[in-house]
Amino acid sequence: MENNKSFHRTLALSDEILLSIDKPARYIGGEVNMVVKNPREMDIRFCMCFPDVYEVGMSHLGIQILYDMFNQRPDTYCERVYSPWPDMDAVLREKNIPLFALESQEPLKNFDFLGITLQYEMCYTNILQILDLAKIPLHATDRTEEDPIVIGGGPCAYNPEPIAEFFDFFYLGEGETVYNEILDKYKEHKACGKSRREFLEIVADIEGMYVPQFYDVAYHEDGTLKSFTPNNAHAKKKIRKQVEMNLSDTFYPKKPLVPYIRAIQDRVVLEIQRGCIRGCRFCQAGMLYRPIRERDVSYLKETAREMLRSTGHEEISLSSLSSSDYSCLKELVYFLIDEFQGEGVNISLPSLRIDAFALDVMNKVQDITKSSLTFAPEAGSQRMRNVINKGLTQEDILNGAMQAFVGGWNKVKLYFMLGLPGEQEEDIRGIAELSNEIAKAYYTIPKSERNGKVQITTSTSFFVPKPFTPFQWVRMDTAEEFMEKRKVLSAAIKEQLNAKSIKYNWHDTDVTMLEGVFARGDRRCAALLEGAYKDGCRFDSWSEYFRKDIWDRQFEKTGLSMEFYTSRERDKDELFPWDFIDVGVTKSFLYREYEKSKQAVVTPNCRKGCAGCGAKQFHGGVCYEPRNEAGESLHTQVLIPDC
Repeated sequence: MENNKSFHRTLALSDEILLSIDKPARYIGGEVNMVVKNPREMDIRFCMCFPDVYEVGMSHLGIQILYDMFNQRPDTYCERVYSPWPDMDAVLREKNIPLFALESQEPLKNFDFLGITLQYEMCYTNILQILDLAKIPLHATDRTEEDPIVIGGGPCAYNPEPIAEFFDFFYLGEGETVYNEILDKYKEHKACGKSRREFLEIVADIEGMYVPQFYDVAYHEDGTLKSFTPNNAHAKKKIRKQVEMNLSDTFYPKKPLVPYIRAIQDRVVLEIQRGCIRGCRFCQAGMLYRPIRERDVSYLKETAREMLRSTGHEEISLSSLSSSDYSCLKELVYFLIDEFQGEGVNISLPSLRIDAFALDVMNKVQDITKSSLTFAPEAGSQRMRNVINKGLTQEDILNGAMQAFVGGWNKVKLYFMLGLPGEQEEDIRGIAELSNEIAKAYYTIPKSERNGKVQITTSTSFFVPKPFTPFQWVRMDTAEEFMEKRKVLSAAIKEQLNAKSIKYNWHDTDVTMLEGVFARGDRRCAALLEGAYKDGCRFDSWSEYFRKDIWDRQFEKTGLSMEFYTSRERDKDELFPWDFIDVGVTKSFLYREYEKSKQAVVTPNCRKGCAGCGAKQFHGGVCYEPRNEAGESLHTQVLIPDC
């Protein structure tokens, strides 16, 4: 990777400003492993943006991968920007300082590309904040040849319509596949002096790219989508997501950036696989990232060595939607323990099944003071777990908890959702009863062998139906229904014999309702979003900054109905704003799963048998693993549900 230090970097902010704001390290760059190039010698300047505060954005693996990948090109300088915290936002506006990138400290307006990752809906007003502070026109159609090309990507790009007006194009899929082709074509385009529109037409010809201004939208009188039609010869009727099938021979940051201030994920992140074999019907990621694809264990061992050596981190996290399903997990984990434990390196295993292997590992790698264990049953009753296809029994949960208690743990975190499709009061009460049963199991251990009192933390979020899931058709509960269910659960917990051992936490209702609007919204939501931003909304996912009064005012002003987007059951054949995207998983499969949910019928995971979801079209991963006569994968990993 080229490091050209001949360019003299001058900080965009004076010492006086830096001393007046909270955590100035958010804005000065210079972190360990930051790439230094001379921007004057680059053909392409690309700025990656995470539209949230620095500490959150620095924890995102996707940006680290693309940052490393782009900077391996000798003709490209990739830099970063994050959302300025409200104190910094005020300074930039007052002093008329354009928003700048961390590496060169130069204005975003000077760049060729601004790539914004879309990880959650409640960051949408921050996207407008970034564009506004950078002095880039909010609407793509208002931009000139002097403005950067604004690209969106990430999970929320799979329904880009609520924010489509603000982006030049969306990259649908995994960035390792065709980004280099896009940059090569841009370099040619730039040398020829062609127009912005001509370049967008070139992009539209590339599989996986969506240029919103090349499509027209029409609506029925009832507000539902009538048609979604290309208006440019280069625009495809159906856009297929990009998938990197060979994860052991692709880009991965061996020298990830290390911040000077504590980030949310202050550790090395080792992605062991992508995708998931579990078919949880509420889970968007589990459907979007099919098929599951593993990284080779030898590749992971060497990558772990290099990343720990280059960062000085004292913890490594094995990243996956379901770590227990990685076929070489034991080999990898025991290697990491043997290789690094003497160096004080801790190993974090999120999304891990709680079984004898997991507890053995955690006994070896955790401090003497045992932290809490996490279970995600999602629903309190077996019927509801079958409805959502969790594939997890109460026996699984209690056995896992009991093994943990015997191993010395006495703190358990439980995660559930309220408002799942078909939920009844007994399902809600089941959350309290399951929490009590776990506490009860602890007290079956002789008192002399217990580690003090048991502490159960039961947390509930409110269910939001997402695109490309079997529940994309369902109505979402209203705020009033959510609050009534929370009260029922709170009262049920207080009735339990072990109520004093159970602490109950819940998510904010108003934020959830707005998330539901943007999750399944259409292009008309852009006016709502823009109005809220101009009226003062920022950092909507942060409860201290969420402004319900502003959002209510904008719904009234735009004439849009929250209930239309949230608490309305969709017809089977309704045209959805995201139906032009092909993620591999077919709409017919999703509807079959929706019908099965109504009967509480469980679909086996991908290694137990193929359900015909459509992901086989990508010609790899779990879909092509060798199978026995019963259709079960011959992978060696033991296949039992995650907790």
